[in-house]
Amino acid sequence: MTVPRDASPLPTGHHLTRRTVLTATGSAGLAVALIGCGSGDDDKSSSEPAGEEKEKEKGGKDEGGAAAAVLARTADIPVGGGKIFKDEGVVVTQPTKGRFKAFSNRCTHKQCPVAGVEGGTINCTCHGSKFDIADGSVKQSPATSPLPPAEITVEGDSIKLA
Repeated sequence: MTVPRDASPLPTGHHLTRRTVLTATGSAGLAVALIGCGSGDDDKSSSEPAGEEKEKEKGGKDEGGAAAAVLARTADIPVGGGKIFKDEGVVVTQPTKGRFKAFSNRCTHKQCPVAGVEGGTINCTCHGSKFDIADGSVKQSPATSPLPPAEITVEGDSIKLA
C-alpha cells in the first residue's frame, strides 16, 4: 500500500503536538531511570530479611523482643565529634569522653541532611547552619530551631537506637 505524500500517518483527529511528544519522551526516560535504581539486593541468596541478617551480625534485642539496631561501637564516635547515619536518620556525637548524644540528621532550616561533624558542631552545607554536638542547639543560622534529639542506648561498647 502506498501512502500519498500529503496524507497523515495518523487517523483523522489525532495530531502530535510538541507537548505530547515531550510528555511521552519524558515518561519513557523516567521509567528507564526508575528501573535502573534497583537496590541491588535481588542477587542475595539469603532467605532472611536484610535487617534480621544485619542484626544477627551485630547482636541484641530490645525489651519488647524486637531486634535493636546497633549503629556503631563507642570507639567509632570520636570525642568532640560524631558520625552521621544517613539510613537511620540520626547523627551520634560524643561531646566529652564516654557521653554520647544523638539527634535527627535533618537540618531544622530547610530539612537538608546534615553533611558533617567538625569543630564541635554538626554542620549543614545547604545553607551553612551549625548545631552544637552536646545539645543540638543552633550555633550558626539560618536555622533557628535546635536539632531534635534521637533516642539511643549505650550498652557496653555498642550504641543502639532505642
